[in-house]
Parts: sequence; structure tokens; C-alpha cells
Amino acid sequence: MTGTPPASAPEPAASRTAPGAVSPGAADGGDLLLPTQRGSGSGVARPRTAPPAGGGLPVWVALSLVAVAGVASAAQGAANGELGVRVGEPTLAAVVNNLGGTLLVAVGLAVLPSMRTGLATLRRARLPWWSYLGGLGGAAIVVLGAYVVPVLGVAVFTIAQVAGGSVGGLAVDRAGLASGGRLPFTGPRIAGGLLGVAAVALAQVGQPVGELAVGLVLLAVAGGVGVALQSALNGRVSAAGSAAAGVAVNFLVSTPVVLIVAAVAGALAGPTGAWPDAWYLYTGGLLGVGIVAGLVVGVRSAGVLRTGLALVAGQLGGALLLDALLPGGPGARPAVLVGAGLTLLAVVVAGRRARPREASARGR
Repeated sequence: MTGTPPASAPEPAASRTAPGAVSPGAADGGDLLLPTQRGSGSGVARPRTAPPAGGGLPVWVALSLVAVAGVASAAQGAANGELGVRVGEPTLAAVVNNLGGTLLVAVGLAVLPSMRTGLATLRRARLPWWSYLGGLGGAAIVVLGAYVVPVLGVAVFTIAQVAGGSVGGLAVDRAGLASGGRLPFTGPRIAGGLLGVAAVALAQVGQPVGELAVGLVLLAVAGGVGVALQSALNGRVSAAGSAAAGVAVNFLVSTPVVLIVAAVAGALAGPTGAWPDAWYLYTGGLLGVGIVAGLVVGVRSAGVLRTGLALVAGQLGGALLLDALLPGGPGARPAVLVGAGLTLLAVVVAGRRARPREASARGR
């Protein structure tokens, strides 16, 4: 991916660009074998029922890294949004974001043996073709953010996107699309997803609300589902090759799509304003690589739902810091602080085991 939209963003909200996609690669993914590498001649991955922690970092370490990636996502959203305002074309900020990430991937190919080895391993992994399409989810949320946020406002877009991510995370974990295998629907997991959406809604109190167009709200929800799919598929690719290879595949898939959309929109003709001199406005790609890396690590250890919730908690925490530290910002808002705390609680709740009666009923 390129990055996920910030759960709370500094002004001007109406011109914010959703952060790019997100795909993992901070630590090497290891050699966890997928079902397709264990004699499945059909090449169709059969989801395992083992817990997702197998082969990954300890859950609390992985989720801490994801929360840090969430802080990076908030910073990425601020940088991309401001760049889009300065150049007069939000889609150009998405192009800069993805090209920056792709450039870093090219550097990684030159200096990281784990990336080259992981990509070579992928050629022998016999993953189904759709496993490599995770970057499309990142491209979708970037493009949707550029065009939907100005209409809905950042608050409605964020709540809808997180709702889609929670539903998508539950469904993706249940289907076993990530490398860790299937995670059933349980009361705690459903409650954690609902609590996460409520926490984000609370954090958006006071943010501008635009035109409540149902079609655009549904598109934002679909974008959140796309981000959940992106996390799962990138994690699958990383498990078959390496985390660095998962990051590379993400950007190699998402960047051409963003460029095509920008070309169709006429954004590649150039900015309507001058390119700004502030270097930090061009860091979206660097931050995006870190975000994707954090998600890959988190998905392998904790599943898609909890990883998504931890990312949102980090986004809210990052937004709180930006609000308090940026010149002219609104200052620390209690609603955002409470929302971040509730989202962390949602991560804990979603990880609780189902009661024996509930588990046995589900096993019938």
C-alpha cells in the first residue's frame, strides 16, 4: 500500500489526501510455508486453522510496531494533504507518495539481500495470482481519499473507512486469506471491531462534515475493506518470500495504478501552483514504506482485525501530537485522546478468547 487515511487530520480538512497504502517490511518475514508450498498441486491456498502468531513476533511487540506505523500514517496524511493543497492537485500528492516509495524499493533491491532473495523465492512459491494484488487496496484508498474527502469531510470519510476496515478485517481473518490461517467470528472480536469504530467516531467530534452522499460513504467503506485485503495479501506474500519482498510487490502493483488514474484525471500535466521547498512534504513515500512494513509484521502475529485497530490507535495518537505541536493547530483535543485510548482497548478486547460455551457452540 501506500498508506492509510489518518484517523484525524489537521486543517485544511476539505483538501486532505488520504495517505497511501500500507504494506509491511521492517523485519524479515522468515520462511513460514504456505499451504501451496506443502504439496498442494492445485496452487490454490487452503487456509490453515493455526493461530496467526506462528512464525511471527510476540503479539505485543508486533502491535506496538503497528501503532508506531499508525503515527507515521498520521504524519503521511498531513504531508500528502498539505502537498496536494500547495500544488493545487491532490492526485499529484498521491503520485509523489507512490513514486517515493517505489524509489526506496529500487534502492532496497540494490542493497537488501532479503528483498532479492524473497522475490526469487516467490517465483517458486506457486501462490495464486490474486495473492499479489494487495497493492490495489492501497492504490484505491489513496485515490478515493483524494476525491471523496473534499465532499464528505475528513471525519465522515475516516469513520466510514475504519468501519469498512473492521468488517473487512473480520471477514478476511475468518476466510484465512492472511498467512496465519483462519480466525473465527467470536464475541470479543466483533465487540472489538465495533468499539474501534465507536472510538474513531468519538475522536472525530468537532471535525468538519461535508455533504452526506450515500454513494460516497459506501465507497469509503469499500476503501476500508480494500485496506484489510491489502494487509492480508501483503502478509501472505511476505510469508512466502520475505517482508521486504512483500513491500516491493505492494509498490510495484500500486504505483502503476496511481499513475494511470492521475493520467486519466489530467494531473500529470503538472501542478497549478509551484512545487513547495519544504522537504518534509515529500516524505510520504518513506512513511508509506514504514506503514506497509508495520502492517505485514502485525498481520503475521495478530491477524488483520487487531492489526487494523492498532494502526488506527497509532493514527489517533499521531493526530493528537500533530494537533498539539503544529503551528496554528487546534491543540490537543480531549475527544481524540479518549478515542485513541478506546481504540487501544478495542485491540485488547478483540484479542480475548471466546468463552468456552461460545466456542463449543461455534464448533458444532
